[in-house]
Amino acid sequence: MTNLIASGAGTVTVGDMTVNRLGFGAMRLTGRGIWGPPADPEECKRVLRRAVELGVNLFDTADSYGPHVSEELIAEALYPYPDGMVIATKAGFTRSAPDRWAPDGRPEHIRQAIEGSLRRLRLERIDLYQVHTPDRKVPYAETVGVFRDLQQAGLVRHIGVSNVSLEQLGVARGIVEVVSVQNRYNLTDRASEPVLEACTRDGVAFIPWYPLATGKLAGEAIERVASRRGLTPVQVGLAWLLQHSPVMIPIPGTSKVNHLEENLAVAEVDLTDEDIRELRGSA
Repeated sequence: MTNLIASGAGTVTVGDMTVNRLGFGAMRLTGRGIWGPPADPEECKRVLRRAVELGVNLFDTADSYGPHVSEELIAEALYPYPDGMVIATKAGFTRSAPDRWAPDGRPEHIRQAIEGSLRRLRLERIDLYQVHTPDRKVPYAETVGVFRDLQQAGLVRHIGVSNVSLEQLGVARGIVEVVSVQNRYNLTDRASEPVLEACTRDGVAFIPWYPLATGKLAGEAIERVASRRGLTPVQVGLAWLLQHSPVMIPIPGTSKVNHLEENLAVAEVDLTDEDIRELRGSA
């Protein structure tokens, strides 16, 4: 199945690490509402192992996914980790119930969070540790400063940020070297375009979450392009992201092996100028 190898989409430099441009988002390896264990843990482990077989070397997770479930499954399925594999995790949310997320950027919470992530992932250092979200109750510089301290202590290799405005990105970059940004972004939701433009200009990796376009117009355009090209709508949405910026790293997630293989097949898809014009006109 060489046509499914993730490396076909090229690579991106994240700090001093090189990763293939199709990663894996591990949020969906949990129960409903991103809460508790998944319905089929063994299938989820097969998904993770298959992703490695197909060339995925960036796995994105967070302590709040489950909570803890996603990190635990990654370790159970993939430890000891293959050479070159990058695990990106996050801290900055607490969970009290399904679909309930509370920002928590307090320094004491972040210090507790990294201890748990290191233990669950069976690591001594996290390759990419991301500030999951700004917390309005805590100065953003204070939260980012704790991540800097953890990096200086040798517990973190590189730092990324998530769910940030251009101003917040600037604050973070004044404190640490930010090697990645993870914001909501897709064909029709381009509120983070200024942030993406800054990342593209400066060579900072951009990891879009919720990467598939929504809305009637976009849906119709994607359906037309998909039908014309013999692709699925999901593949069209992912291919558009890959071609939109060279620093883009889509991380489509799934709990099914067949969906994983379908997603990664986009690595060898090249949208035509006609495809791009039609999709752009729908946004």
